[in-house]
Amino acid sequence: MNVLDQARGALERALARFPQTACLTCSFQAEDMAVLHMARQFQPDLPVLFLDTGYHFPETIAYRDRIAREWGLRLFNLRSRLSREQQEAQFGLLYQSDPHRCCRLRKVEPLLEGLEPYDLWITGLRREQSPTRADLQIEETHALPSGRSIVKLNPLAFWTWKDVLSYCAANDIPLLPLYDQGYPSIGCQPCTAKPVDPSNPRSGRWGGAKLECGIHTFDRES
Repeated sequence: MNVLDQARGALERALARFPQTACLTCSFQAEDMAVLHMARQFQPDLPVLFLDTGYHFPETIAYRDRIAREWGLRLFNLRSRLSREQQEAQFGLLYQSDPHRCCRLRKVEPLLEGLEPYDLWITGLRREQSPTRADLQIEETHALPSGRSIVKLNPLAFWTWKDVLSYCAANDIPLLPLYDQGYPSIGCQPCTAKPVDPSNPRSGRWGGAKLECGIHTFDRES
């Protein structure tokens, strides 16, 4: 079975199991666009969760709004309880002094709250993206802090970057313009640079201090 059929089959089965309680987290990077396009073939009104940190590149926000409008997305923007201005007034520039805490406040906590109504969480994660994702499985079960379990589906786990680009090209999916500027992994603007290790696309994130923000490792942290 090729990776496309594998991904489509995984999505079709999972969405049939959880037709009313599925969601997809989307950063609007190429992987997420591919899996979103695929998932909407089975569930066009699938809830799409975006972590609106207040620190994204303007290009990311403009692209998000364009795709949401053109695709008619059921988009939910998840935000921290503190606005960007409130956080900076209280803690200063946490992305410089304590990036782990910044990610916790602006990404992890909003996501965990946002996932509570759902039983299936679909992502665009791939093994090839980072050493921290090398053991990624297509289907996993994670425990939320509330005690609930959620099924996490990573349909593109075994895809290469070439597979992603081929799928997007074949389906006329426009890509975030920041790729053309040399950013292979795109997050918040202050913490995103071009990779220092060409073999690791995420090595430009957080100044090389870490590879994950915590939204995919929250139940592996103390």
